[in-house]
Parts: sequence; C-alpha cells; structure tokens
Amino acid sequence: MSETTKKKKGKTTNFKKYISIMWGTYICFLIAVIVFFILLSLGSLGFMPTFEQLENPKANLATEVYSDSGELIGYIGIQNRSNVTYKDISPNLINALVATEDARFYEHSGIDLRSLLRVLTKTVLGGDKSSGGGSTLTQQLAKNLFPREQKSKLGTVFAKLKEWVVAVKLERNYSKEEILSMYLNTVDYGSNAYGIKAASQIFFSKQPSELEVEEAAVLVGLLKAPTAYSPIRNPENANKRRNVVLSQMQKYGYITEAEYREKSANPIKLRFNPQSHDEGIATYFREMLRNYMKEWCKTHYKANGENYDVHKDGLKIYTTINYKMQKYAEEAVKEHFTTLQAEFFKHTKGYKDAPFTGISKEDIDKYYLQAMKNSDRYRSLKSEGLSEKDIKANFKEKTNMRVFTWAGDKDTIMSPWDSLRYYKHFLNTGMVSIEPQTGHIKVYVGGINYKHFKFDNAKLGRRQVGSTFKPFVYAAAMRDSELSPCYELENSPVTFEDFDNWTPKNSNEDREGESVTLKWALANSVNFISAALIKDYTTPQAVVDLVKQMGITTPMEAYPSICLGTSDLSVMEMAGAMSTFVNEGIHKEPIFITKICDNKGMVLEVFNSKSNSALDAETSYLVLELMKGVVDGGTGGRLRYKYGITSTIAGKTGTTDNNSDGWFIGINPKLATAVWVGGELRSIHFRSTALGQGASMALPVYGLFMKRCEKDPKLNFYKGDFDRPPTMSIDMDCSNYVQEIDEGTMEQERNKGW
Repeated sequence: MSETTKKKKGKTTNFKKYISIMWGTYICFLIAVIVFFILLSLGSLGFMPTFEQLENPKANLATEVYSDSGELIGYIGIQNRSNVTYKDISPNLINALVATEDARFYEHSGIDLRSLLRVLTKTVLGGDKSSGGGSTLTQQLAKNLFPREQKSKLGTVFAKLKEWVVAVKLERNYSKEEILSMYLNTVDYGSNAYGIKAASQIFFSKQPSELEVEEAAVLVGLLKAPTAYSPIRNPENANKRRNVVLSQMQKYGYITEAEYREKSANPIKLRFNPQSHDEGIATYFREMLRNYMKEWCKTHYKANGENYDVHKDGLKIYTTINYKMQKYAEEAVKEHFTTLQAEFFKHTKGYKDAPFTGISKEDIDKYYLQAMKNSDRYRSLKSEGLSEKDIKANFKEKTNMRVFTWAGDKDTIMSPWDSLRYYKHFLNTGMVSIEPQTGHIKVYVGGINYKHFKFDNAKLGRRQVGSTFKPFVYAAAMRDSELSPCYELENSPVTFEDFDNWTPKNSNEDREGESVTLKWALANSVNFISAALIKDYTTPQAVVDLVKQMGITTPMEAYPSICLGTSDLSVMEMAGAMSTFVNEGIHKEPIFITKICDNKGMVLEVFNSKSNSALDAETSYLVLELMKGVVDGGTGGRLRYKYGITSTIAGKTGTTDNNSDGWFIGINPKLATAVWVGGELRSIHFRSTALGQGASMALPVYGLFMKRCEKDPKLNFYKGDFDRPPTMSIDMDCSNYVQEIDEGTMEQERNKGW
C-alpha cells in the first residue's frame, strides 16, 4: 500500500472518529438536556410547582367590600387584587395585550422559538436592544405566579429555564383564554392596583368588560413600568406609551390606521378613583370592618381546616352601607368643615395656649408629650436608639413636611413639634345613619380624614351627649305617667334635695315662670322641664333601664343629672337608640354586614338584626311628634330656613359644657342619624356658644347631607310622615287640650324614690 493511500485511509479514519465524537457529544448533550429538564420538571433541582399548585395557583386576593346595592366600596388586603374571568374582560384589552406583549401568542405552546432566535441573533449577537425580549405571555405568567428567588446571573438563567418548564405545563393545563385572564389578574399596574379589575376601577372607574380601546391601551402600557408610565405621576410618558400600544394594535390589524390616528391624538381621560386603605369612600368603615373580620376569621375555617385570612383569601363582604348616601355624607362633612375649621383657626388666633382653653400649661405640655410619643416619628427615632432628650431636640427642628388642609395636602416647612400643635387645632366628627326597620347602618363616618386622623369617632369615641339625651327622659316620663305632648309644666327651677340641692339652670330666660307644653319645652331644650320630668314623672333608674333596652351598652349611673345628658356615649349608640322611636318602639340591633361569601361566591354566613321591644308604639310616636317641633319651630329650625329641608324630620340639638361637644339627631321615617362635632380633647372648643353649639357645629352636616338626599330622585322613599299607631287616642293639637292636675297625684309623683 502506497504512502498516499495510507494517508488517505488515515484521514478517513480520523474523520469518522471526529464524526462519532461529534454525534456522541451531541447525543450526550441532548440526553443531558433531557435529563436536566426532567429533573427540573420533577423539582429535583429546586422548587417546581406541582400539578395541584398549577391547578390552583396562589395569589394574595384582597377581600372585596360591597355596598347594599352591589357597588364596590373598596378592598381589604395586602394587595388590592381581585380576579375576573375571560368573559368579563373587554376584547379591546385582550387585543392590546397580545399585540404589544406577544403577537404570536395563539401560535406557540408556551415558548416561542422564533422569538428566542430573534433575541439570539439581533439582541445578543447584534446588540440591537430594540428588537424586544423573547418571553411569551405564558412565561411572564409563570414568573408572576412563581416569582424568582435567585438574584445572581447563574440563578437568573436557572430561573429562566424553570419558567420555560412552567410555561409549557401551564399551556397543557389551561386554555389560551384562561392564561390571558390569569396573566391580567396577576400583574401590578401601580397606584395600588393589582390585577385588571382593580386597575380598571382605580384608573377609569369601570369594570374590565367596559374598557374602550384607548383605556385598554393605557393599562397595557403600564405593564412595561407602572411608575414610569403612570398616567397620574408621568402623564406625558403614559401618553407616549399608550400610543405605542395603539400602533401595535394597528400593526396587527386590531384597529384601522384611521382609528389609530384618531385615538392617538386624544388626551388620556381618567376617572381616577384611588383604592388605598387611606383613600376612597368609607375609609373609617372599612377599617372598622377589617378589625371585625380579623376576629371573624379566627372562628371560621376553610375546607382544608385553615382559618380564613381577610387579607389573602378574596372574601366578598356585602355590607349595609348605601353608596350614594355615604358619598353625600362625606361631601357634607367636607363642605361644612371647610368653613367651620377656617372659623376655628380665626377664632383661636392670638391666644397663647391655642387651641386649648381653660387648662394649665402643665397639662398642655403633657398632652403634647403624649402626642409625640404616639407618633410614628417618635417610634422610629426610639428604635434607632436615640435618647428622650435627642428625640425632643429632633422634634424641635424644622423640616420639610406635607400637612393636611381642607384645600388638599400642603407642602410646608415646620418642626414636628409645631405640627403636633397644628393638628390639635382640627375639629373632628362622627356620623352614623341607621335604617330603623332593619337595623342596617347606611352611613358611617368616623372622622374628617382617615389618612391623617385615624381615631374612629363613630364607634370608639364616647362624648357627652348633652340635650340629645332629653328625648329618652321625655319617653320614660310619658310612658310612666301617660303625658301628652300638650301637657303643661311650670318653667321654673327644680331642686334635687337628696343630691346636694342640685338645681340645674336654663340656657336662657325664655318664658321662665310660665306654663309651657312639653312640645315647646323639648323644641327649645328647656332644662327646667327635663329636671321636673325626671323628678316628678319618672325616675333616673327608669330612664337608664329604658335606654339599655334601646341599645345603649355604655354603663350609666342613675343620677338626676342624666336628664341634661351628662353621660358619655358613642355616635353609634345614639343613632341605634334613636332609631327605636321610628320602629314603633322595637329596637333593631345595628348591623353592617348582610352576608359573607368566599372568593367563588359561596355564602359563608348571613347576618340578621336581633330585635327587642323597648317601648310601646304610642309613646314612641309621641316622642317623634315632640322632636318634630325641634325642627319646625325650635333649636333645629335652620334645617328649614337655611338648608331648605322640606321632608318630615324629627330632631334634637345638643351642646355640652363650654361648647366642648356639638350634637344633632335627625330622624325621618326611614333613617335615624346622629352627628357629633368637637375637638380631640374637651379643652379644644369655641369660646362662643353661638359658634360652638350643636345647631352651629353638627346640624349643618346633617342639613347638607339631607339636602343632597332630597335632590336624589332614587332616594325619594326617605320622604313621607311617621306612621301613626292605629290605637293612638291622644290629641296632639295643643289648642284643643285642657289640662287637669290632681294635686294629690302630683305630690305622690314628687315623692317617688330612685
């Protein structure tokens, strides 16, 4: 064999060897890749979701809170997230999403090899970053459902490979429609909007099914970077990004070129409705509800035996709150307090100790020191290890801050210590409206602004009720002694000998020494008559027992002074008790939930109000007739002449010592409302009764509220008169009333013990 032949044969042998090695390497690599992906799929190389987890992917679902007619009030949860199905999503949104994020979505099975090749050739090798990414919507969904944990480059690559596997599994387990809806439900749109349902409601006050093309383009544009393309924070960027989405929709035939030109030329039109826990409607109510639900969850269990979690399990709570009335109440508070607070700032200007009145400098310093210790700033500085001396010094240093005003939050320079004093100036409120026939709470206002004033004045606050308590005294007296609203008593001082000769005084001298009817006395809030009733016609203990039956749970001492409303009660209690008069003396326990459902809509619990008979129907009706006089010719008269309220209203004003508390009770045939206004502390108040009385501080809130309700045609069922009991025999026309007084009976009444 020649040398040439030998060389050729050697070369052939080497080539075959090289081919064998190449194929062997390829096969080994292929086997290794297959084994790697099998191990990856089985979870042997780290976490991999099981079939069950893919079937039921976990996401923190916020609890949804609904009004009595089904409007969404807000959310309770770690994330403001609620799921919707594909049929509840606008086609405009689907088209915008697919066109922008994954044009070949309907063609691939979770991994788009064509897109990966484009990324490899153009982005990796060519350095063209504009060529886009290779991740499909399904891969992005996998990332959203099972977030990456590794932050290193190698960990990121490994996580990417896991997402490929998960994406393929998702495609096998779900339809394309289900994947699209799951994706839209899991992404973050910014502004506390997690998921498409929250995003639609927050940015456009719409359901996802109602989104127009331009609106859909805005929301899809947010997916790239929720902050950078936020229409709230960066409207110019948002507009540019929206137009990119619209151009993609035009490119892939979802809209015409003419539609693109028209819609891209329009500005973004938002109906921004923030849904953070500090913002939106019924904030105090939602916080009260959240605390209630935390306790409810402790005694209610899911099918797997775990307790429900109000922050994660997507419960649906159907409440008694009327959305429109709640909105009207909050608007009324803002309108009135804008003026009232300005008046208070003006009223206290120039006083060294403002806003405090009548207390020592030592007590004032104690209040400020306690306020400092209750602040988040103090707790933060304390956790950093600062001494009390250094913390106080920090509070005296001026700094940039944002403070609350009725014209909106304002940037200013102020020391934290001065801000404490600033916030102490603010008057606050509590307001509750209850439907007497059901016990349903329709309105719940716990304060002026939940973000800045967290304390709930509606349920947790207890303040002296003043003359708003007098209807209960009149009710007990008329029940026990069968008195008519036309019954006359002498408007003269009454002394309680057994109680250190206590003699209450009237607020004015109108008709002192004259005989006046009970109706006139209550209308004008005459203290002498209230004292005479509790001394001669009923007893303090009888009054206490009555109000307990009417829903007052705060312990009360049976002293004669309760006839002037010296007890501290909550706004909730007062509204609930007053509602009893409208419901023929039947007290309905106030409730704020009608039912609770799980995230699938299955009913977990239904709520009904408990009832008890507290007062006879005739006496209840008589009290309402007395209270109508308060509005039609007494201390509540400005409801008619200033606010133009024309419907039937039974009311009562209340003002406590030093004008510390202003109250108004307003009752119509379908709604009982209690309103309180005052400072955080009793020493914070107007020095003038003209400004600080209940008719000036609290009544306007009710007047503005009812004015709005009366103008709403859908709320006209709140009009009409109180139902007169068919057994009523007492003549309430005082011109026809002739009073006969048995002096012996009077003496017996005066000798009643308590």
